[in-house]
Amino acid sequence: MAGKSLNRVTLIGNLGKDPEVKYTPSGTPVAKLTLATNERFKDKAGEWQDRTEWHNVVLWQRLAEIAGEYLKKGGKVYVEGRLQTRSWDDKTTNQKKYMTEVVASDLILLGGRGESGDDGARSRGATAAGAGFDQRLPEPEAEPVGSPITDEDIPF
Repeated sequence: MAGKSLNRVTLIGNLGKDPEVKYTPSGTPVAKLTLATNERFKDKAGEWQDRTEWHNVVLWQRLAEIAGEYLKKGGKVYVEGRLQTRSWDDKTTNQKKYMTEVVASDLILLGGRGESGDDGARSRGATAAGAGFDQRLPEPEAEPVGSPITDEDIPF
């Protein structure tokens, strides 16, 4: 299988805090969030143990805006994307630092009302090829807080 590879991450977890949305100098929105996933297992003594793993997730463009509008601390969310590791030089210690994060390409808000501020809307960001679209389902019961979703928001 020379030449083929796959870099895909799929996570379902809860937000550790509200997303941080910022804008690049050119005006592109970018959001950062922390996602907790839980694992339950039996240890050598047969006792149940819980382990929480924290994931750094980065969302770009419309996906970042949606995260800022609808995601809240504690909300359950499905994230799909790819792993990316970046490095920088720490100015105080002069050491090279590394961070691995998930660059999201798909986001599904899973919680009911009051959990994630949404009841299952789905949002898809740009794919690796850059041919992305924004797909959000309209609210069946009531308008969400903020700007309402219109027919123009749905790509079909």
